[in-house]
Amino acid sequence: MRPIVALVGPTAVGKTALALALADRFPIEIVNADSRQVYRYMDIGTSKPSVEERERVQHHVMDVVNPDEEFSLSTYLRMAKDAIEGVVLRGHIPVVVGGTGQYVWSLLEGWKVPEVPPDSEFRMTLEQMANAHGNAAVYALLERIDSVAAARIQSTNLRRVIRALELHRATGELPSELLWRKGSIPSGSVVIGLGLDRASLFARADARIDRMMVEGFVEEVKSLLAMGYSQTLPAMTSIGYREVGEHVLGLCDISTTVMKVKRETRRLIRRQHTWFRPADERILWLDNTNMSEALDSAMRMVDGVIP
Repeated sequence: MRPIVALVGPTAVGKTALALALADRFPIEIVNADSRQVYRYMDIGTSKPSVEERERVQHHVMDVVNPDEEFSLSTYLRMAKDAIEGVVLRGHIPVVVGGTGQYVWSLLEGWKVPEVPPDSEFRMTLEQMANAHGNAAVYALLERIDSVAAARIQSTNLRRVIRALELHRATGELPSELLWRKGSIPSGSVVIGLGLDRASLFARADARIDRMMVEGFVEEVKSLLAMGYSQTLPAMTSIGYREVGEHVLGLCDISTTVMKVKRETRRLIRRQHTWFRPADERILWLDNTNMSEALDSAMRMVDGVIP
């Protein structure tokens, strides 16, 4: 692959704002690496860039599937690579922006992920097992097959556990060897990590959630449900949509809902730090306490990638 600029870090740290600021100075196009921003109609709850922001700079792999459509890691890699090639052909700089670590590293490290279609019957069998015996029973199957993969997937994330088992069933290979083959990133690439101290980051995340509610997050979820998108869809069980969906259905009051979204977002931030570690020497970390200083440093890094 050609040299790539990647801008990574936890949710709410300011990646979008920094990327847009870079676009004012360089001929860049943004390749999304957020696993929820690929879905149409899910704008507020995913903190998707606004229409005006997307008019300022071209975004790719965003709004590419409906909430009830399958979107796998292999699909992401195919779309992202195609987008990057197009950006380069136009003489622009591809900048991968997002906090989904699996998307970022699979792209940069060149993981070879098979295009394994969903096996509806197999999935239904495992979902029935989870309903009867709990998610832990399905997770135990993965632990027996591949303890390395199990260690990297939360036992409560039934969708990802089942997908790992599905890959093993289809290919006969260990999911950990298919999904986490660490390799070198393309020569000349730069991975910019944007960080903040934990207290400041949590405060920013809380404030963003408050803005989401004011901007109409509840109405967005109501609209999705009215369009026929079930609350049980993987897209609709993501952080925020699950909790607000419960509120819309009358299962939870709004103050408790907001509290739950904030709590789960903080948990997400902690998980994201396992993908983007301060000790990872491939990541050039910038402190976003001072946006102007972070931008100046990022500009120098991007300038070094331009041929």
